[in-house]
Amino acid sequence: MPIQPTEKIWHNGTLIPWEKAQIHVMSHVVHYGSSVFEGVRAYTQGDKAGVFRLREHMQRFIDSAKIYRMPLDYSLDELCQAVVEVIEANGVAPCYIRPIAFRGYGEIGVNPLKSPVDIYIANFPWGKYMPGHGGADVCISSWNRLAPNTMPSLAKAGSNYMNSQLIRMEAEINGYAEGIALDVNGYLSEGSGENLFLVRDGKLFTTPLANSVLSGITRASIIEIARDMNLEIVEQALPRELIYICDEAFFTGTAAEVTPLRSVDRILIGDGNMGPITTKIHDEFFALVNGKKADRYNWLTPVNVKVEEAVGA
Repeated sequence: MPIQPTEKIWHNGTLIPWEKAQIHVMSHVVHYGSSVFEGVRAYTQGDKAGVFRLREHMQRFIDSAKIYRMPLDYSLDELCQAVVEVIEANGVAPCYIRPIAFRGYGEIGVNPLKSPVDIYIANFPWGKYMPGHGGADVCISSWNRLAPNTMPSLAKAGSNYMNSQLIRMEAEINGYAEGIALDVNGYLSEGSGENLFLVRDGKLFTTPLANSVLSGITRASIIEIARDMNLEIVEQALPRELIYICDEAFFTGTAAEVTPLRSVDRILIGDGNMGPITTKIHDEFFALVNGKKADRYNWLTPVNVKVEEAVGA
């Protein structure tokens, strides 16, 4: 989906014009993928707008930078305020928000420590991420997720998403909406940019962090919602074949939100329709973020944007 430019981008504490947000071709990140980033959504609640789990997203941003020894020089509060600032400056909601920190123009060697760290935060309208009406048709990818102690899966790093690109391209070329990767031991891991949930015999299963998955903010939110529904939640290594015989399956993520899966490797999941447990979780999630139910978890950070009609996401 093409990006729809807005007016301003936040750069190292200053709002600059969208078209001025440029980097040098010799920046370290261009050659070595030395970046960490976040994906955040702001939703509308009637005539108001709020950013979904802003502090949790920006804390993960800080954590990712720490793993890669990237000094950000901004506190959690300052980064959260920067997100609010750029949304209000552009006046766009609902929207997708992309904070990114990367090694800029400095030295060209693999060692990044003498290259400066730049931070940018952009927001723009963005719609449905996962194609498919009533459920996505996906496949098991031939590409595995990264093995432990090779690349840190808990860091949301640009370099990790080269692996994701291979998964997604292979899936789309073969006629699927998305691919699901296995981990190095052959257990279910996650999609190219989504966490995975299965339903079997009324229980909700999800792959744990030890299976090379990102610690998803939406994943954690769905677990919290499911607990309040008194669903039994099982976090354990899941064999590949379980997804073929489960009753329901869905992806979660900032971009994917809650997306039901219709089939895997051309095998229907259940009857091919969104199942009852997925439906309950899906409807509760969207009721909370869209203001149809009270924000009982305090997940929404208000932004002062005039909302006239739904835009994009």
